[in-house]
Amino acid sequence: MRHCYVFIFSLSSLLLVNFAVAQQPAAKADASTDAKVPAPKRQLQAVRITESIKLDGQLDEAVWQQAPIATDFTQYRPNPGLHEKHPTEVRILYDDANLYIGAIMHDVHADSIARELTARDDFGNTDFFSVQLDTYHDKLNGYGFFVTTGGVQMDCRYSPASGEDFAWNAVWDSRTSLKGTDWVTEIRIPYSAIRFSAATEQLWGLNFMRRRKRENQDFFWNEVRPAVDGFVNQWGELKGVRDIKPPLRLSLTPYVSSYVNHNPLNAEGTRRTTTSFNGGADIKWGINESFTLDATLVPDFGQVQSDNQVLNLSPFEVQFNENRQFFTEGTELFNKGNLFYSRRVGATPIGFYDVAVGENEKLVKNPAETRLLNATKISGRTSKGLGIGLFNAVSNDVYATIRNTETGEERSVKTQPFSNYNIAVLDQSLKNNSYVSLINTNVTRAGSAYDANVTGGLFRFANKKNSYALDGRLVYSRRRGNVFGSDDQIDDQNGYKYKIGFGKISGAFTWGFNHGIESDHYNPNDLGILFGNNNITQSVYMNYNKYKPFWRVNNLYTWSEVSHSLLYRPTRYQNISVAGGAQTTFTKSFVTTGFNLNIDPTRNDFYEPRVFPLGEYYVRVPGSVNLGGFLYTDSRKKLAWEANGGIRSYAEDDRLLRPRRLGYGLALSPRYRVNNKLNFRYSLEWDYKHNQIGYVNGGMDEGEPLDQDFIGQVILGRRNVVTISNVLSMAYTFSNRMSFTFRTRHYTSNVRYQDFASLTPGGNEELVDYRRNRDNTYNAFNIDAVYSWWFAPGSQISIVWKNANNPDYDYRSGNEATPLYFNNLSNTINTPHNNSVSIKVLYYLDYLALRPKKG
Repeated sequence: MRHCYVFIFSLSSLLLVNFAVAQQPAAKADASTDAKVPAPKRQLQAVRITESIKLDGQLDEAVWQQAPIATDFTQYRPNPGLHEKHPTEVRILYDDANLYIGAIMHDVHADSIARELTARDDFGNTDFFSVQLDTYHDKLNGYGFFVTTGGVQMDCRYSPASGEDFAWNAVWDSRTSLKGTDWVTEIRIPYSAIRFSAATEQLWGLNFMRRRKRENQDFFWNEVRPAVDGFVNQWGELKGVRDIKPPLRLSLTPYVSSYVNHNPLNAEGTRRTTTSFNGGADIKWGINESFTLDATLVPDFGQVQSDNQVLNLSPFEVQFNENRQFFTEGTELFNKGNLFYSRRVGATPIGFYDVAVGENEKLVKNPAETRLLNATKISGRTSKGLGIGLFNAVSNDVYATIRNTETGEERSVKTQPFSNYNIAVLDQSLKNNSYVSLINTNVTRAGSAYDANVTGGLFRFANKKNSYALDGRLVYSRRRGNVFGSDDQIDDQNGYKYKIGFGKISGAFTWGFNHGIESDHYNPNDLGILFGNNNITQSVYMNYNKYKPFWRVNNLYTWSEVSHSLLYRPTRYQNISVAGGAQTTFTKSFVTTGFNLNIDPTRNDFYEPRVFPLGEYYVRVPGSVNLGGFLYTDSRKKLAWEANGGIRSYAEDDRLLRPRRLGYGLALSPRYRVNNKLNFRYSLEWDYKHNQIGYVNGGMDEGEPLDQDFIGQVILGRRNVVTISNVLSMAYTFSNRMSFTFRTRHYTSNVRYQDFASLTPGGNEELVDYRRNRDNTYNAFNIDAVYSWWFAPGSQISIVWKNANNPDYDYRSGNEATPLYFNNLSNTINTPHNNSVSIKVLYYLDYLALRPKKG
């Protein structure tokens, strides 16, 4: 462990250097030039029009010349504070139904304007222009509308909970054109796409952004200073919008879909090839000027991207990304406090793994997903800054089917009761980028199956200069009822969590500290996600950043942190960790590189033994040092690379004669852009854990003769784990409204056990003569091919082909496991795969467009 103290000393020196540099006296400056103070707010006047505007990207109507010009943008990166050399000119018009934005981006030459085509909501190697609106002027929440030179649209919501959320989609229109050395965009945003108050005179937060990809430069109309905490609070103001009324926001998006599915693994006596026809609708209704109801009736999520399945050797569940649009769009309020994990809604039935099959019986059908009947959310924000969110989803009973192999009779076993999921949120925006929030989540199940309720309060208070902030949360969880399918009472009936932090949030030098507790019975997992409770944690961090170019680099970001954790009950030491890192981008090459360093003295892992309540059993992990680094090349080049790697070295375990543990990781991801329509990306990830000590996955089996002498014991294995993931993707964009993407992934993980030990209370291990072969190999393979055509605003046709193996079927254990990669790939490709082809048509119907015109 001697080398560990050297690294601790080095990192402590880094902390002191950060502190010393940051504390050097700075030259006196007024507020307008102080980098840690927001820039003065600029104002732009909008002009009301009565004549119609032809949206063609030309800006040739005379009325455009009557509007004031927003120009003289300020650089945000790579050199904050500089004024643009190639002017941007923006004008805003409005009428009773729409806001119009016309922008001219001057440049040196037409060849200087990057214009790669991508799918919607996907940034590529292209210039773009965007307008940002804070329609309630609360300086916390806003909208962003982006248009690239090729006419590709992107839109997002800004909020403290979700940051910049591009999962949000609105229906709006835009056109672009190239004029000599300039490019032009014309944008029409209907009032039905945004929310605002019914005030006679509107005052909105406003900003414009321009990206010149050729020079990797970003500019804002109202200067955004990177040393200032927050983004929406640094926008300017839009004035002159008067006498507009929030329209009736009512739209219906019906869908029809059809599937052909072939599964060669379907049980005998059932059809291998099946077809289905589905129909449903999404409804949006503006209840008033502030609140919107979104509902999905009989939703169909069959076309979402496949999950990245992995072999999970940890004591915690795997958290998957949310790909269902209804649960990613407009959910910023429901994400407050991180109490909502949307994959719980429509998840695997709670009784999926507990279906008991008797003698002369076989499991014919066991649905792995819970079908939703409907889902509804109501959200919005009043003119006083009060955000209100209500979410409800209903799922039906789910049954597994078991067949008697002798008589052919079938019986049904309930695996999921009728369930109701609810969330309620109150979020009050305050001055100085502050807020207070109240969140409640609730799951109610039919019958005697337990119900769950979680209530949390959050706050953030920043001072007037937005330089210091105090934040915290208090959460209470409550569960009542029986374990599903049992008469036993559910555990974790009452629990709590709190966390409080304080820190300096603006300027080149920032710091802070946090303290929190999660009680041993705190459990939000029925509608949230928690990997481990029963913790007392505290940490202190310091960051020092240089945002302006110096030497040969554009910037420098450094960070450092010391964290400490105890078991809450009984109070026992878990771990202490010292970490730090830095990253920078070189000025000429635009290569970004950085490193991270972690020093972890000996720690006690109370979760790995899978023994509850925690405290008596733990795995003692020797001290370790981890060093990692990454390098990203210039994304403007046709061939660009991303690479990262790391190594973790452990101290020797002085209790048992074991080889030293080691861990290695490497990831490479080249991307080749053939032209402005076609690109390829490949990703390789390799991870090797040498002499890892862990719980033997699967535990002991009473039906296995070689396990009999070890039933009731905690058996740990020393193992080598090699994991390789390969992902190849291709995208061809026909136009700014039509694209085709192809993605294939192969994942393999091999576990090879070397010896075994019995874990006893107090963290002691004793080697045992355990003879059963526990080696295993896990393979996952899938293909997602998607053709998408947005044939009208908000309307889409999508055709999807999915091909996937069954990872459980391709799981090999004991003597069948093989460590050879190409053998695994061949076996995976040649095993039976499930194939699905589907077509789905969405058609957007807007009441405002369908209603009869007056006069």
